[in-house]
Amino acid sequence: MEQNKFIQDVYNNLIYADRWKLLMNGLGLTMKITIAAIIIGTVLGIISAFMKISKHKILNIPAKIYIGVIRGTPVMIQLLIIYNVIFGSVDMDKTIIAIIAFGVNSGAYMAEIFRGGILSVDKGQVEAGRSLGLRHWQTMWHIILPQALKNCLPTYISEFITLIKETSIVGYIALDDLTRSGDIIQSNTYSPLVPLVSVAIIYLSITLILTWLFNKLERRLRESDLR
Repeated sequence: MEQNKFIQDVYNNLIYADRWKLLMNGLGLTMKITIAAIIIGTVLGIISAFMKISKHKILNIPAKIYIGVIRGTPVMIQLLIIYNVIFGSVDMDKTIIAIIAFGVNSGAYMAEIFRGGILSVDKGQVEAGRSLGLRHWQTMWHIILPQALKNCLPTYISEFITLIKETSIVGYIALDDLTRSGDIIQSNTYSPLVPLVSVAIIYLSITLILTWLFNKLERRLRESDLR
């Protein structure tokens, strides 16, 4: 009887009325927000990292304030402030607002990741670049940054995976991401087990696949360094 009930729950929550499509659509939105936000976060992170390690106060003070404020406040509060306050009077696509919010949030964490990667590069590399006649920014861009990116790849991967899971709060601004799609199914069927477990399995599968892909990439980069 219990087995029959579970099968019926699976049918009601996933098969009936093509409810599984809600989860797939939600997954698509989750990945769209995550990928766009990680691109914004990477750009902001690199710029903020260079600003923070700069000796000029006009650069490092704004970077320190940005990183400190963003890392010191919950991402959900940031999302709500950007949605209700900053863009509250603007007719803008909620998806774009979510991308901006998570991009800005990720940028602060990326800044510390890249800063650590940059500082881990031997200072002799800078001197080598300057001895070749490269300017400071050319040395940083062509010599230091590529090595720094390799050094901080594992932490960068962790931030990417964390960001995927953090986007689960976009339901607070009425976006039908993966998590909210599961809630919608649950509200229609009054059966929480199958929708919640399905959402958890999808998140877990994405995390495991991305971890495997990035680990493979990291191994190839290490092998190329040994050649």
